[in-house]
Amino acid sequence: MRRSEDFTDAVRGGARSGTRRLVVHLRTAENTAPTAPRAGLVVSKAVGNAVERNQVKRRLRGLLASRISALHDGDKLVVRALPAARGASSAALGEDLDAALSGARRRAVRR
Repeated sequence: MRRSEDFTDAVRGGARSGTRRLVVHLRTAENTAPTAPRAGLVVSKAVGNAVERNQVKRRLRGLLASRISALHDGDKLVVRALPAARGASSAALGEDLDAALSGARRRAVRR
């Protein structure tokens, strides 16, 4: 995702689930034209300096690449890194991402 409207739609209208290192917002598609699922990252300055933020972004992008196919057409996913993500390994971030995604999916079904 690149447009702020897409981020706002996912964050305000989506199901939220979090872990110690990540918060996930998942907006499920509602009878829209079939489009590929989209994902975006939010890594604020609270995570660390520019080098640390970019490391976290690279790790999360790699993890999302293998998980985006599990989303349905039209879904929007926003992953927000928390300060604890700075020192986390890719494996730890992957576990947190999987846990947060499954929680967001459960909450999205209830809506």
